[in-house]
Amino acid sequence: MTKLDGSKIPILFLFLVVTVVASPAQTFTVIKHFNGINGDVPTAPLVQGLDGNLYGTTYAGGMNPDGGTVFRITTAGDLTSLHSFCLSAGCPDGSALEAGLVLGTTGFFYGVTQAGGANHIGTIFQIGPKGKLTTLYSFCPLTNCPDGAQPTTALIQGSDGNLYGTAMDGGANGNFGTAFRFKLTNPSRLTVLHSFCALLGCTDGGIPLASLVQGTGGGFYGSTETFGANNGGTIFKMTADGTLTTIYTFCSLADCADGNSPQGGLIQATNGDFYGTTSRGGTSTNCTGGCGTAFKITSQGILNTLHSFNLADGWFPNSLVQGSDGNFYGTTDQGGAFNKGTVFQMTPSGKVITLRSLSGSDGIKPQAPLMQATDGNFYGTTRLTHGTVFRLSMGLGPFVKLLPASGKVGSVVQILGNNLTGSTSVTFNGLPSNNFIVVSATLIYAAVPTGATTGTVQITTPSGPLKSNVPYRVKP
Repeated sequence: MTKLDGSKIPILFLFLVVTVVASPAQTFTVIKHFNGINGDVPTAPLVQGLDGNLYGTTYAGGMNPDGGTVFRITTAGDLTSLHSFCLSAGCPDGSALEAGLVLGTTGFFYGVTQAGGANHIGTIFQIGPKGKLTTLYSFCPLTNCPDGAQPTTALIQGSDGNLYGTAMDGGANGNFGTAFRFKLTNPSRLTVLHSFCALLGCTDGGIPLASLVQGTGGGFYGSTETFGANNGGTIFKMTADGTLTTIYTFCSLADCADGNSPQGGLIQATNGDFYGTTSRGGTSTNCTGGCGTAFKITSQGILNTLHSFNLADGWFPNSLVQGSDGNFYGTTDQGGAFNKGTVFQMTPSGKVITLRSLSGSDGIKPQAPLMQATDGNFYGTTRLTHGTVFRLSMGLGPFVKLLPASGKVGSVVQILGNNLTGSTSVTFNGLPSNNFIVVSATLIYAAVPTGATTGTVQITTPSGPLKSNVPYRVKP
């Protein structure tokens, strides 16, 4: 990841001869090659829409080679470009999309651009599944960008319905970034929750390069790539009103054995703990500055390094995703048998198995994490040359996703899946919902029944039962 002025994030390159690591039974298939016109350099994960298709962004390419795109792709690889950015002078609609999209409960997708907009420093936008784009906000309307600049990470929708995100530049304390809330209801309004480097010595960290995640307790968790007490980056917890607490500072151990420079986002696993990666550090000496780590951290800040990458199994790991089998899956930007990146599986205890060493024809240097679609397969992107979209099948069965995954009794949940037509029941932790509508083969609306408790949502379809990949959390 790089600032537009080229001053950001050095990536070290070291080419060593490594061996192929044996992998378990799995199928890896490239379903689309980008060619520049249909997009170029996809750097973000995909997201599943209400129609069952996958949606994503490219950093460049499209009708304007430097603008970037939003696209829709079927699981079979049929790609449709929905919007090419920067089609008019000054790029008022934005350009340079390093971040992916988030599907809102409104049915629209929301995203950010790193450049362009009214002030040439990035935007927040809304786009529909058919490609109608609306610019909602242009960053840096004031001198020195106190609201932040150059957002490079995907937004998330909080349980309050608002969007939350980070910008890697700008802020009230210099160019160290911000965390912000964006209100979707009229009038739309951006509120800076925290400007990084607010404390002496920047002990609160600086330059957030990862998306936020909202924990089950309601707080937001994230990381900064640099600064902190040991200049190795931080993990923080932030309340919805912006009160920020640093819960871990990296490079606390000799030679940064605990990791250094987290650039990938955190995820909260089904056990309640958070999992993430650092781009450098760890115990391996095969990479200059370390090959990176995978770790587990509690909400109280107790960190356990699960794995130190060693170049043969990858270097510069991206964010993780927890699969429906309980294992974690991820990608590395470099390393592997051909030093062009890997796709891997990690058990909850930290055992890493290389599933694929990328060689070139199947893509080069994935910068994005994987996502698991409701068909049970994982999908991902590689960014060079031009980039690819690929599918990884681990033989896992289909399931349903919940949007949102928490709410009060009586609230309506959108349930995403496949082959839902003809479904006859929806239960919340075993309690039937008597108010549900099968909208399409990929979407059901269901009301949370009175007396429901936190637990798995199950759908009875003509082909058999489907369970949600995460529990639905019932709020008081």
